Amino acid sequence: MTSLTALAAALALLDPAAACDFDRDAMLAMDEQTFDQTPEGWRSLHGEGCIDQAAQLIADYRAHTGSEGHMLYWHEGQLRAEQGQSDAAIALLDQARQPALDFQGWDHYVDASIAFLNQDRSALEAARERLAATPTPDMEMIATLPDGRRVRVPWPPNLNVVDGFVRCFDQPYAVAYRAPCREQVAFEPVEE
Repeated sequence: MTSLTALAAALALLDPAAACDFDRDAMLAMDEQTFDQTPEGWRSLHGEGCIDQAAQLIADYRAHTGSEGHMLYWHEGQLRAEQGQSDAAIALLDQARQPALDFQGWDHYVDASIAFLNQDRSALEAARERLAATPTPDMEMIATLPDGRRVRVPWPPNLNVVDGFVRCFDQPYAVAYRAPCREQVAFEPVEE
């Protein structure tokens, strides 16, 4: 740890808000892929525990860029859910629907997440069954993780998350979304 890093960490302990300081203009100037899908964007705030600031930054980014990207709505919705802001989260998650991604079961995942936030167990279980029944595509599904690794996508995507919602139905979203409620998926790396 460099002395500058140690100093920053010590200052964050004295002033927790200091850990949430960021260059807003630089963030808003990022292209959408970098802002949303890499550790340099909003995820840098989330990683510091600055969940409210990260959620607001995504909203500001959408307003600043005019982007209607479904993943921006999705990620802001997840952050709002993590903070217990269920009504705001549901409205945002609902805007993340993507019928074009039906072959991946995306909207079933959206349905399950909203059902969990609404505390509607029967709707959650029905969405889980629809997601689990998503046919495996003929083509291999490859994803690039935020750290840049390319991996094969386990099928169907996000079933482990929904199983966590079912397993920990009575827990807040922030708990049900993570281990031990949610089993971690072992991603198979793609050799290039």
